[in-house]
Amino acid sequence: MSLWSIVSHMPPEEFGGLFAEFPRSLRCLLADWLENQPWEFINGSDAFCTSVAGAMLSAMLEKLRGAAGSDGQQCQILQQISGIESAYRRDPLRLVAVLKAILEGEKAAVMKRDRHLPLSFHRRQEELKFSLGLQRLQHRVREIQALRDGPAASLQLNTAEAKPPESELPTLILEAVKELEVAKQQVLKRIQIWKRQQQLAGNGALFEENLAPLQKRCESLVEVYFQLHQQVMAASAELGAELLPRLLERFNEVLSSLVKSSFLVEKQPPQVLKTQTKFQAGVRFLLGPQLLKASAKPYMVRADMVTEKQARELALSAYSNALSESTGEIMHNVVALETNPTSGTCCANFKNVLLKKIKRCERKGSESVTEEKCAVLFSTTVALSPSNLSVHLQVLSLPIVVIVHGNQDNNAKATVLWDNAFSEIDRVPFVVAERVPWEKMCDTLNLKFMAEVQTTKGLLKEHYFFLAQKIFNDHSASPEDFQSRSVSWAQFNKEILPGRGFTFWQWFDGVLDLTKRCLKSYWSDRLIIGFISKQYVCKLLSTEPDGTFLLRFSDSEIGGVTIAHVIRGKDGSSQVENIQPFSAKDLSIRSLGDRIRDLGQLRNLYPNTPKDQAFGSHYNKQTGKDGRGYVSTAIKMTVESERNQQAQSAVGAPPEAPQAQMLSLPMLQPELHPESLSSVLGPICPPGPFCPQPVPTGYPASESNIGMMVSESLGSSFPSPSPMLSPSLVMDPALPRCPDLAFRNPLPFMPNQYMPGEAPSEPQDAEMPELPPVTLMVDAPLQSSPRWMPPSMDPLPSSEFEQFLQEMSLEGPALGPPFTPPLQRSGYPGPSASCWGPGESRWDDSVRPGHV
Repeated sequence: MSLWSIVSHMPPEEFGGLFAEFPRSLRCLLADWLENQPWEFINGSDAFCTSVAGAMLSAMLEKLRGAAGSDGQQCQILQQISGIESAYRRDPLRLVAVLKAILEGEKAAVMKRDRHLPLSFHRRQEELKFSLGLQRLQHRVREIQALRDGPAASLQLNTAEAKPPESELPTLILEAVKELEVAKQQVLKRIQIWKRQQQLAGNGALFEENLAPLQKRCESLVEVYFQLHQQVMAASAELGAELLPRLLERFNEVLSSLVKSSFLVEKQPPQVLKTQTKFQAGVRFLLGPQLLKASAKPYMVRADMVTEKQARELALSAYSNALSESTGEIMHNVVALETNPTSGTCCANFKNVLLKKIKRCERKGSESVTEEKCAVLFSTTVALSPSNLSVHLQVLSLPIVVIVHGNQDNNAKATVLWDNAFSEIDRVPFVVAERVPWEKMCDTLNLKFMAEVQTTKGLLKEHYFFLAQKIFNDHSASPEDFQSRSVSWAQFNKEILPGRGFTFWQWFDGVLDLTKRCLKSYWSDRLIIGFISKQYVCKLLSTEPDGTFLLRFSDSEIGGVTIAHVIRGKDGSSQVENIQPFSAKDLSIRSLGDRIRDLGQLRNLYPNTPKDQAFGSHYNKQTGKDGRGYVSTAIKMTVESERNQQAQSAVGAPPEAPQAQMLSLPMLQPELHPESLSSVLGPICPPGPFCPQPVPTGYPASESNIGMMVSESLGSSFPSPSPMLSPSLVMDPALPRCPDLAFRNPLPFMPNQYMPGEAPSEPQDAEMPELPPVTLMVDAPLQSSPRWMPPSMDPLPSSEFEQFLQEMSLEGPALGPPFTPPLQRSGYPGPSASCWGPGESRWDDSVRPGHV
């Protein structure tokens, strides 16, 4: 993005009198071209600056005349061009000062509004500065050549480039060497910036991988280096025995640093590297095509694993010392350094490298294996032309965390993310800050999220507020308070979040994985609020109409998304329910859009978008018959509360006679409401809790089904006809006795929750494993022909009732262990889960199974 593309949309009055000496209309015609000239870097009034300024004035006039030909106001523009030429032809440096002031004013206005300039503008300015410095060096070489050859050679230069009066050769050479060192520092800085951008790309930042411009810059500077070096050697007699060695030493340092810095890791190995896994990497020698001396044998590049301590020792020696010992065993780690004349590159590509094993070093304090950083060291020795100088080249890869098992991957990624984000450009390997500003952490999380999910929709300030509350465990601070805080590595991925079993990064990485795999399109369409607390959701939805819902990431589970929606209680008050979170596995079975379509109680996406309008494009098409004529089946989702309501409406008709109803039912079907059985259960059932306790997290369980409940699939295994309940019940002595057992209102229960004594038996198959033993409400065996008491009979006295129960228990055959559906994942009880915890008994623990 150019500076003018921003400035042109700003009010002209913000620039005051900037365009008093240069019309704004001409600035508009020149647009990007004006910013691609080094106006800001022409400092001084020497022959070089005057020459460059004159050339830029001529180029600008030609550009303006070409633009005037296609403009409607040609006459006015030509007059302005004539005025500029007459005003600045004799003093082109004055034009430089005017345009420099205009560009400075525009930059100040953009900085005031946006607080930053476009990155492309900074890069272009840096390139212009280097290009102008290279031109100055070439001018210096010509000046030195002219001074050495005498007055005759000076005539070959134009008037503006004539040698400065009273200039001495040693002084001119010293100035040229100083400018050479400045240009070298610019190249080295640009290489460091490229390396840093490559590291940030590991977290998802945009990265210009093309090394061709950087290689051209290195080659241009080395070419000028050799020209200047040749002039110095030719003038060795004038320089003297004292100055010449110092100059040659400086020359050697320039070439050595350029050569060593131009040996780069173009393709980084994986930063989380698992042993016994092949990987690829590649190095590139930018000055190879220009400097490598032809050799009978190809130069070979070796890859070795080094520890953090070894990397620091190499850095302190400026990568001049050879590696003493590799810290890991690597196979296929030697590759030839090859020059490609067509592409003009010199590379060594490692295609099948294998890290067999790693030698761990001593860790400090509480540091874990996944916090230990190492690197791959690439090294080679080459001979440079034309001097046949032997140079040892070494370069380190980015920090690597070596793992031996997949369950270490999550924590290893945290170490890499932190190092990539917060390391300095020129650092001791691999030192990184322990605390960083929360604002920088927000930028890092946003960058990682957008890169992993592959979306252009990043995190919002409301999301950052929720994340800050989570990582700092502070729900009283304002968003402004968090901006001045710093977050530590321990808070990021060492300390377990309060009340959870995982760290902040482990939770955030689970959200990343879920969104990347299943929710990318929903997030990109802004259908998921995601990063919001359950408490704030209740506050947000409490005043909304019934059926309003939103989507948020689970706060208590790793990699879960839940639906929060508003329902109305019997008293008309609103209540917010959170459906049990869906994992990536759940959403691979049935998509989030289809699950939302399944639930009739969901009507409007918060704040007021109809769900079909919001999620219609995410619904899967419902098909009819397939190619073979079969009717397609579909899995649909329901939640417990919805199923209970359907079950209640299905049995709204008054029950038939108790005796007939009892004889016709071999088992209690989940579709029957318990109130319809009150007259049957009353004489023989002691009071007891038949309803599961509410889910501890407040999530109503969801279930995917294909039209068949568990109890229905097991119903065929029951003998029929059979009484609905076994009278062999065991009463807890602590329970109060019912004064009137003829009738009572049973407590509500969940579908598929069996009543005492009616657990079904299942025929044992040789290939079917037995279900694990569970604590049962009824432990006594059932009778094949149990006695039962019509509801019209008078209640038995207490002692007779106990005797009756005992007789019933001793006579009946066992039907086998009752079926108890298992708990769903993460401990949330599903639609058929027992409400009793492990080791708990519904009745007296002193009663042994099968005995009263």
